[in-house]
Amino acid sequence: MAKLALISVSDKTGVIELARSLVNEFGFDLISSGGTAQALQQAGLPVTKVSEYTGSPEILGGRVKTLHPRIHGGILARRDLSDHVADLEAQQIRPIDLVVVNLYPFEQTIAQPGVSLEEAIEQIDIGGPAMLRAAAKNFAHLTVLCNPNQYDAYLEELRQNKGEVSLTLRQQCALAAFQHTGAYDRAIATYLEQQSASATALPQTFTLSG
Repeated sequence: MAKLALISVSDKTGVIELARSLVNEFGFDLISSGGTAQALQQAGLPVTKVSEYTGSPEILGGRVKTLHPRIHGGILARRDLSDHVADLEAQQIRPIDLVVVNLYPFEQTIAQPGVSLEEAIEQIDIGGPAMLRAAAKNFAHLTVLCNPNQYDAYLEELRQNKGEVSLTLRQQCALAAFQHTGAYDRAIATYLEQQSASATALPQTFTLSG
């Protein structure tokens, strides 16, 4: 069976080139959602929309797209456990080998002058962090990419290792994913604290990141 990549990105830098290499060089199947699926289709790449793969439509104006057992089961399954493999087979879920996700541009949104609280809230990503955390937790069995600057290293690893990815790189990518979601949540928490009616000149907590 072909390997399966799930691609759903806000920053589409380099994603077409990555997807084309995955398909043409390594025979991956692609599933994708929203604007990413549209971009891949327009580039002439074979892609299955997440809604078609799960059998569930995108709902709530796109707030719910990837929060589905066929997605998270494929990400979280341990392939070394027979009961996990049996669950996948019983539910007709394919294991996912690669998750390529980056998050809604929350910090870019709140940096704009005059942005409202409602506008900021709509840039809080839910499905993206869930997929990143799930894939990072299960790095022993798949790879997660959260930044376009990782794409070349991932493809080079596939080329050098006959289509496989080392545990070392998978763990490094998992760490980057947790750092990414951690910084994202800190930005949201800081913003909401600043919007609080009880906010003071000096916050109760102060977090440094870099």
